[in-house]
Formats: sequence, structure tokens, C-alpha cells
Amino acid sequence: MTKPESADYLNRARRLLKQARAIAAIELPDVAGRSAYLAAYHTAQAFIFDCTGKVNKSHGGARSEFARLAKDDPRIDRAFTAFLAQAYTLKEIADYGVGPDAGVTIAEAGQAIETAERFLDCISS
Repeated sequence: MTKPESADYLNRARRLLKQARAIAAIELPDVAGRSAYLAAYHTAQAFIFDCTGKVNKSHGGARSEFARLAKDDPRIDRAFTAFLAQAYTLKEIADYGVGPDAGVTIAEAGQAIETAERFLDCISS
């Protein structure tokens, strides 16, 4: 990343990943999954800002802009674009889910943390 603002987004993503790991360790998967998504979101914002000098104000806008910018970049795994959309579902469940089946499993949270970490490593390098 070449811009200080991009580095700020990546630092925020690192803090969120650290929080996600700690939260998963105490078995609060809804919150851990949400934090993993937010780490990925801030990682995407870092990439977007580094490419354009702008950030998106909405989650959907950030996902779309990241997909647009990353599609021709061979360094970025296409799975990260899909992951942003899938992980957003974890945030939605954590924020709005109700009922006995509305929840994130510890396995889902763990997978989101691992993927968010790989995403951060990819964008950081």
C-alpha cells in the first residue's frame, strides 16, 4: 500500500482480526464472524483507497468497487470477492438475526477469520 490512509485501513483490519480470534476463543461466534467480516471490509477499503483515493460509504458499494478493481489484478484471488459477500451475511446474522436458527457457528466464524487473514495478507503484500 502506498498511501497512509490505506495503511490506516489495514491497521484497523489487523486489530479487528485480533479481536475476532479472541472472541472466537471464548466461543461467541456471532461476534467473531462479524469482526472477521469487518476486518475483510477494511482490507477491501484499503485496496480501494490505494487504487482510487476514495472510499465507499456503503458495504455493498465497497464490495462492488473491490470486485471491479480486483477483477484484472492477477495477485488477487477471485475467492476474496465472493468471500466479502458471504462474510457480510455473518454481519447481518450478528446484527439482525432472530429465532432459534439465526446464528453463526464456531466453524463458520473460524473459516471467516482464516479467510479474512489470507485476504489481509494478500492485500498487504
